Amino acid sequence: MSWITLLGYAASATVLATFCMSTMIPLRVVALASNVLFMAYGYADHLYPVLLLHAILLPVNALRLVQFYRLVREMRKTPRKDLSIQALLPYMTRRKLNAGEALVRKGERADRLYYLIDGEIEVIELNKVLHAGAMVGEIGVFAPNQQRTATIICRTDCNMLELTESKAKQLYFQNRSFGFAVLQLIISRLVEDNKRLLQAGSPDLADFDIVVNSSAPAR
Repeated sequence: MSWITLLGYAASATVLATFCMSTMIPLRVVALASNVLFMAYGYADHLYPVLLLHAILLPVNALRLVQFYRLVREMRKTPRKDLSIQALLPYMTRRKLNAGEALVRKGERADRLYYLIDGEIEVIELNKVLHAGAMVGEIGVFAPNQQRTATIICRTDCNMLELTESKAKQLYFQNRSFGFAVLQLIISRLVEDNKRLLQAGSPDLADFDIVVNSSAPAR
């Protein structure tokens, strides 16, 4: 068996390997190796259509690899940044509530999330007061049953921005920065609620993180 044939088998093996990859960065790395091997094989065996095809695919795979590395770098920075409301403003509507008015009630369907522009709101079940800049309702919107698990009352007159469930889910899939920021926000809330429940000394919840996390307030 000639070295050219072995080169062809090696190139084919790398293509097979790309179909076995479950994550994108390793897939692109192997795809680049495949392009190089097929270019060498095409040149050595005078298969110029193969050589041309992989000469075109090489920079495409290289570009995609760089883009994925940039994405990973951006995502690592995202948890240290606040969720950018400026990017959401075109999709949000303004709502004014009076002191004493309920923003959401326990058991209601979670059909939107909210951003507090000014004023104070209170999560009744937790006796927790939130101030301007707080985002609430995101857990309920993305929860499987989409049900509020706490009541939130306005302690003062409040100006809110609201984002509907459908728009929030569209942005989640279309805007990776928004989706990752929401994910980080939900996780931080669940961890906070977990600690609060454990500090309350509930023996049943102390052993089951999943149960604890499912008891997070309806934000």
